[in-house]
Amino acid sequence: MNMDGTINNSNELEFAVFCVENVAAKLGIGAEKVYKAFTDKSNILKDYIIPEYEILHTQSKEYIVDDII
Repeated sequence: MNMDGTINNSNELEFAVFCVENVAAKLGIGAEKVYKAFTDKSNILKDYIIPEYEILHTQSKEYIVDDII
């Protein structure tokens, strides 16, 4: 894992997709809109989700989604 937020392997990529899809489902909006919010409107994907993958992926889906929202 690089602390610069770049995705380094398929596990991190799958986790990023998991986060986008589950936040979208909880908010009742499209995944594309959530992805744009995570990347264009903020840097949460690059600055938090990917760098903290090792810790976050061990948590429950509900915890992860609520933490991101």
